Amino acid sequence: MDSSELEDLTQHINDKISGVMKIIHLRTLAKDPDKRNMLKKITKEILKSLKELEKLFEEDVKQAKHLKENIPPHMPRKGPAQSSAAVLKTSQESESNKELELSKKPSKHKDCIREMLFITTAEFENIPAYMKGRFTYDQINNVIQDINKAVVCKYKILKQSLKSMNNATRKLYQRFKDEECKETKGQYFIVDADIKEFTQMKVEKKFHVMLNMLRHCQRLREVRGGGIIRYMLQ
Repeated sequence: MDSSELEDLTQHINDKISGVMKIIHLRTLAKDPDKRNMLKKITKEILKSLKELEKLFEEDVKQAKHLKENIPPHMPRKGPAQSSAAVLKTSQESESNKELELSKKPSKHKDCIREMLFITTAEFENIPAYMKGRFTYDQINNVIQDINKAVVCKYKILKQSLKSMNNATRKLYQRFKDEECKETKGQYFIVDADIKEFTQMKVEKKFHVMLNMLRHCQRLREVRGGGIIRYMLQ
């Protein structure tokens, strides 16, 4: 038997002796009523902590399931999985097509209509509780969706030529122009009448509470004058 084998055997024997000593020590503890009660107490506390942890995990699972089944309409959906090579190829083709399109025709930035960005979960959490009340994250983003709808409808009309308009559209066009002021020059804004005209949303107390939250999140600001409240996108 060489020295390394002897060392291994010695270590093995020492481990066995150590194990036996631990068992003897535990038996001694088990015979002591005070120590036995202490062990029981520690065991109960550990079990209690584990049960609390289990409840937390169950709540997380429920929340995750709820989020999965109730994805807001404005949130992007997960598409089919693609390999990194396929994604890179698609990206390169997309960039090439964009460059080709830009070289063929003039920029259409002037035709783009600005829309309000949706509220993030972090922004929603930072809204004061007294202001937020019982409104949900989805509700405030649904209001943004309706505001964007009104903005797009309004500015599509403003970008039309007068010759292509019927009488009803011309009246709307004239109202839009009458509502403009120095502060709104070059900006996008709507008024209560636009919400009523282009959406199904009711202009009532709940709507104005939502507007307060949007002002808090710096999505819009009010411009008053001439007896009109203008909601200008920021």
